[in-house]
Amino acid sequence: MVTVGILAQVEAKPGKEDEVASFLKGALPLAEQEPATTAWFAIRLGPSRFGIFDVFPDEAGRDAHLSGPIAAALMERAGELFTQPPAIEKADLLASKLAE
Repeated sequence: MVTVGILAQVEAKPGKEDEVASFLKGALPLAEQEPATTAWFAIRLGPSRFGIFDVFPDEAGRDAHLSGPIAAALMERAGELFTQPPAIEKADLLASKLAE
């Protein structure tokens, strides 16, 4: 059961849209290595707006993800790829349906 999540949103710098998309797609193997990351999605919200939505069984899993390699890479490349630092919001899940 998942109880908490994260929604991270970024705006690509002009001309960096394809690079941001590739960067986010390339983070999937890192997410797959995180045992407490129950579901992870890289999403495109518009021509230059992107996001990551992921869910966890508990606060410890979310904290582990926030201090893990994806978050570190996101912050490391923020100045190069994004118009401003990533907007990261913690979410409490009210209901969910995940395939088993």
